[in-house]
This record gives sequence, structure tokens and C-alpha cells, in this order.
Amino acid sequence: MAVPVTVLCGGLGAGKTTLLTGILEGSDREIAVVVNDVGEVNVDADLVEARTDLEDGEEVLALENGCICCSLGGELSRSVVRLWKEYDFEALIVEASGVGEPEPIAHQFVRGPAGGPYDLDAIVTVVDARAFHDTFVDGEGEPTRQGPDESGTKPLADLWLEQVEFCDLLVLNKCDLVSEAERERVEAVLETLQPRAELVRTEYGDLEADVIVESDRFDLDAARESAGWKRAVEEAHEDGDGEHGHSHDHDEHDHDHDDHVHPPEQYGIDVETYHRVRPFHPERFLDLLTSLPDGLVRAKGLCWIAGRDRQAITMSYASSETGLEVTGRWIASFSDSQQETYRKGQPDLPWDEEHGDREIRLALIGRNLEMDALKARLDDCLCTDAEMAADPSIDETRVPTSMGETIAVSALGTTDSSG
Repeated sequence: MAVPVTVLCGGLGAGKTTLLTGILEGSDREIAVVVNDVGEVNVDADLVEARTDLEDGEEVLALENGCICCSLGGELSRSVVRLWKEYDFEALIVEASGVGEPEPIAHQFVRGPAGGPYDLDAIVTVVDARAFHDTFVDGEGEPTRQGPDESGTKPLADLWLEQVEFCDLLVLNKCDLVSEAERERVEAVLETLQPRAELVRTEYGDLEADVIVESDRFDLDAARESAGWKRAVEEAHEDGDGEHGHSHDHDEHDHDHDDHVHPPEQYGIDVETYHRVRPFHPERFLDLLTSLPDGLVRAKGLCWIAGRDRQAITMSYASSETGLEVTGRWIASFSDSQQETYRKGQPDLPWDEEHGDREIRLALIGRNLEMDALKARLDDCLCTDAEMAADPSIDETRVPTSMGETIAVSALGTTDSSG
């Protein structure tokens, strides 16, 4: 019988280790633990090992000086398979680094070697109520890095939101540090970002083991499609906004939006889609990204940027910083024969006679935000007919070009690109 796996995510300092040690102390199950830290000293491993009931603490596996979702992905699979072969235990908890993305970790247990002996049971994200409120609700704070960041360019706030957007259970921790009104606003934003996940409140990480262990919550297709920004884009297209759109990961999924819950209007939260079949002028667009409004909580989606007619670029805004990353190619940039092949495989793919599948389609999530004003500013960034005709002249602007290349833009300017 496969061993159930819980992946425990959350920002640095959110309280993952406190929650985990409480689970180990209070549960009668034999639970193996994998912890990952990006620092030279794996403090989390030491804390958990001191409290585990497993023999000699050897089942606590520390992955140091790297991130299990990227450089140590292979080591993670090998190590947990070895654990399964050498020890008897009833459940496995993987505590991810505060800067780890949950989806690649999930794939290790779904499609990697670890998918045989293990069954991914839940992705749990722990949220620091105080830090989340100050960073995303009031916009007065910014995430503080408490260790090296292996990505180099990706905004830390963006990682926080990706942990929220790809999960089955949200644990809102440190609720004692916020007022009831602040907590309600945080919950409304979390509900907007991830409408599918159940949300539970805690103080000091106090949670029963049954809530996160063997809870049978995980569904890969549902998890990867249920982020609030993605559902907003999909729902706008399904409602027939008069323009075309599609996902460039080319995965086909059925979507049930009947369970979509919209946050109460009294919290001032709004979700809208911005869609245009015309490219952004890179200089004006990058300039806009340095001065986005304070009320914007999240913006994410595909961008068509002039001078980059081959590259499908994903924009991802969180807190005060925006990441631009080349995540694919527009089908319209391929040869005629290749286009025909792709389009035959996607018969429902909308197609503009002049521009093919190139488009801008962004989900905008804001709180007390004048959406019309933001959309007008975005419209001002669109290329004029004359600029589109002179496309080569604006190709010098620094916008990512290669697959996986990323830049980060904030009020301080644009960081160096990295691949």
C-alpha cells in the first residue's frame, strides 16, 4: 500500500516547523519527515529531529544547500525511495523551503520515481496572517529574505502567492497577531487567490494531525487549474468576451466553476480580465510596471510584447515586483506546416487572421482598486499602428528573449535577466 505524503509549504517564518513539531508530538502515527532549508545549517532538521519519535531520528532527512523543487529534485526522489525501502512508517511529511515552489515537488510524487511507493495526499500552505496582511492587503510591507534565494530574480512575494495558489489546504497561522477585521480581509484575499482550497485558522501552529495527514485532498489537475488568476482568465473566455484566448501549456482539462466563491463585496475585492489583441510597447510597459497601483494584489497572465513576436511571455505581479518570463512560443511564429499541425491538434483554438494566437490576457486582482483606471494605463502601453509597423526599432529594449529567461521589475527599476 502506498504511503501518503503531505507537502508542507509556506513563506519563511510562517510557522511550518512549529506546526510540524506539534504534529509529530501529538500524533500516534509513525511519520517520516523530509526537511529542506536553503541555509548552510539546516535548523529545521535539528528542531524536528529533536522531537521525532522515530528510531534514532534517522528518518528525518535533511536536504541542505539547495531546494528540493529544483536542483535537488532528483535527490528528493532517491532519498524518499530509500526511506521507503529501509524503514516502516505510516506517512511522510515533506517540509519545503520557504522559497520552494510546490508544483515541482508534487510532480516528484506524481510522475517521478517516488510515485510508486508514495501517494501524494495533500499540499498544505502555511500563511503568516500578520505578514500576509501587511504585504498583500495593506501593501505596507514587503517580504524579507531570511536566506539565500537560489532563483536570483524571481520576486519573493511571487513565490509566496504561488504557494497559496497551488495547494489543497491553507493554514492561516499567527491569527493572534491580527485583529478580527484584519483576519477577515486576509481570508477574503486568500479566498480570491485560491477559491478551491479549504482554509483553517491556527495560533502557534496548533493543528490536529488528521487535518493534514491522510486527508485525501490532492488532485493534480484541480490544483494546477484552480488559482484565482487562472480561473478568472478562463471564466472570461468561457463567458465569451469576444476575443480569443488559450493556455500555452497545451494541457486539456475539464473545469467546474460551480464551486467558485466570490469574496464578499464589503472587502472591496475585485477580479477582472484584461484582454487585447495588440502588443505592449516594451518601454512604456516596463515603465508602467515600476509604478503599479498600491491596491493591486495580483496580476498574472500572458503578454505579447512588441519586438518579441516569437516569445509568449508570462507576467506575474505580487506585492511590489513584477516578473516577466519567456514560457513558450506563439503558434503563429512557427512555419505554416507546423501551425497547421498545432491547430489540428487544438481544433477549438481561436485564431486572429492577422496576428494568429498572439494576445495579451491578464487576470487583475485588486482591493479598493480603480480597475478602469488601471486598464486605461495598460491601454496607453499598447503599440500604435505606426509603432507596430516600425517594430524592429523597439527591439533593443531589455525584454526576455530565451526560454526560461526572466527579468524582475519594481519601483527601483529592472534587474538583470537570468535564464
